[in-house]
Amino acid sequence: MHDFSAEAMGLVIREHRLARTPAMTQEELAERAEYGKGGAVSVSRIERGLISPGEHRLAALALALRMTPGQLKQQAEDRTRSLAALRGQRPVKLRDQVQETKRRHAGITEKVGERTKITQEHGEAFNHVHDIARDAFFLRFVELAESIGGAPEPDRPYDGEPESADGIPAAIRVDAMSAGIAHAIRGAAAGGAAGVAVGGAAAYGAFTAAALFGTASTGAAISTLSGVAATNATLALLGGGTLAAGGAGMAGGVLLLTGMVAAPAAALAAAGFYVLRKRRTKKEEERLRAEVETAEAAMDQSQQGFDAMIDVLDRATATMEYVSVHGTHALEKWRAGLPPEPRAWDALGRAGQERYKDFLTVAGCLVAVGSINVSALLTAEPDALRAMDLAIDETLRYADRTIKSIV
Repeated sequence: MHDFSAEAMGLVIREHRLARTPAMTQEELAERAEYGKGGAVSVSRIERGLISPGEHRLAALALALRMTPGQLKQQAEDRTRSLAALRGQRPVKLRDQVQETKRRHAGITEKVGERTKITQEHGEAFNHVHDIARDAFFLRFVELAESIGGAPEPDRPYDGEPESADGIPAAIRVDAMSAGIAHAIRGAAAGGAAGVAVGGAAAYGAFTAAALFGTASTGAAISTLSGVAATNATLALLGGGTLAAGGAGMAGGVLLLTGMVAAPAAALAAAGFYVLRKRRTKKEEERLRAEVETAEAAMDQSQQGFDAMIDVLDRATATMEYVSVHGTHALEKWRAGLPPEPRAWDALGRAGQERYKDFLTVAGCLVAVGSINVSALLTAEPDALRAMDLAIDETLRYADRTIKSIV
């Protein structure tokens, strides 16, 4: 994980952008760094210290500024130290102390509001494409798969007892989830209640539960093999709803996350009264400054987790969007070539059978991406955050690469 603050990185990027002759605009930097639509907004947020770019974004920005990622990081680290030294210097006069504390109070309040806004935007963007991929690809595939009789028992993805969940490769985790989905399809085809007939969100919740909480050959929970915790709150965040209710949508998840990113604001509530006063005593000033410093520390401590969360949501959105466009098209082509119902597995032919397996893998990838515990990134300690970030990165890379190789 990085050793620089988001504020420092933003200042360095802004200075290098403006130092170009002629000065580069935020729109130009976003285009050269291969940001998509609305990239200038992302660059603006980076320069204001609201978010810090992930590794792949940082490398693209460095290239656009004719720097190496190492140079950009080093300058940001140097600036972080200088900013910390400046922050530690306190004005001598009480009047100046009051003005500085007011400025810092206003800054942290604005940053909390911006974080909440950014979280909502990214969460809602993910939810939108997730719902499309869920309904147009996942549930449509399940509906078609249930109409095929005699599909083979899925291969067991793991035969050993795992030492730790994070130590299991993403490929095995995805295979485990695909196997769970396949088992649920077989059960639904035999008259179980997990099929799409029970309703869209509820059906998705049922199949997600089958993938996450089914068992491997060892009896270990497949959710254990996933390497990421899949809580009810996370499923609500990602559009699948709680496992019990079968789908509550994004609302609960947005409230969960925005409440977490806004948590430092609570540290300012008790001191807010003093900010509005034109005059305050030295004791009141000391109290307010302590509250502001507590809130600033909370924001700084959660910055890496916040940046990781936004990066994950951004990448997961791109993966879901690819499935919603290309996956649904590929699925429709497969459907058009299927024999009429009732369909037997042998009647699909070799190509049709292989395509069934391909789509099952894509479905497993979707569940793997959709079950990432995004909210846990905000509260993880540095060491745990590093491990989580590596495991999530592996899952996202594998899912993206696998899906694109299939559809």
